[in-house]
Amino acid sequence: MIPTAFDYYSPTTVDETIALLQKHGYDAKILAGGQSLLPMMKLRVAMPPILIDINQLDDLRGWREENGYLRIGALTRHADLEQERNLMERYPLLSKTAEWIADVPVRNRGTICGSLVHADPGSDWGAAMIALRADVEVIGPSGVRRVPIDDFFVDTFTTSLEIDEIASAVLIPSPIGRVGARYMKLERKAGDFAIVGVALQVVKANDGTILDAGIGLCACGDVPVRAKKAEEWLIGRSLDKETIQQASLLAQEDANPATDLRGSAEYKRDLVRVFVKRGLEEIADELR
Repeated sequence: MIPTAFDYYSPTTVDETIALLQKHGYDAKILAGGQSLLPMMKLRVAMPPILIDINQLDDLRGWREENGYLRIGALTRHADLEQERNLMERYPLLSKTAEWIADVPVRNRGTICGSLVHADPGSDWGAAMIALRADVEVIGPSGVRRVPIDDFFVDTFTTSLEIDEIASAVLIPSPIGRVGARYMKLERKAGDFAIVGVALQVVKANDGTILDAGIGLCACGDVPVRAKKAEEWLIGRSLDKETIQQASLLAQEDANPATDLRGSAEYKRDLVRVFVKRGLEEIADELR
């Protein structure tokens, strides 16, 4: 299908972008990678009369480490992180998640922040950023603010962004210690939405105990979900067989998937158990 008619703007500064959002309000939609928005427009699920293309905002490109965080700009593409070898040792979950995103054309155009703002409960990046304990940097008329990822997702396809704000970057705490990570996902076919996805990151101290653990789940609730009980269980323990087994059982307790054509809620909860167990076993072998 063909989208309905719309007016198109291509601002060159963030201030100009915010001014356009203030002027047009709910009529405006931000276009970054467009890999969620444009299909919805073609199907006329979304019919915004105003598109604001932010691809000319060079300040929102790329990544850098600063002040104890990795800052990933809003226009960074999935493929950028999939192929960035300089990040694979300290932030391995980024490349391991990116390679699961849809297909090559989507990874070449789609953006990490765009995926987060779309707020799909089955978002691969939503689960990954929960595991990484990320913050979202937001810019609006009142300046810059940071929103913890757990507070950023409000409901299905709904975030805490105000109507005149944009997500300008995602900020990931720099780990102190050895890092192991996995992203595990079951889909009906390549590039499909997740039946269940699990993002895992473990930071290990020199004595072998776990300094920090992050576990994010997608397609397990109205928003991407944190497996908080399993995370708390892991911290301070060694990544042995009994610890892994208990963590996989606890991760199920925070999962609240729905029964649908992709499977029953019980089946999906058991997938969480299997993926957490398998992922932690692989991380333990890698860090050993």
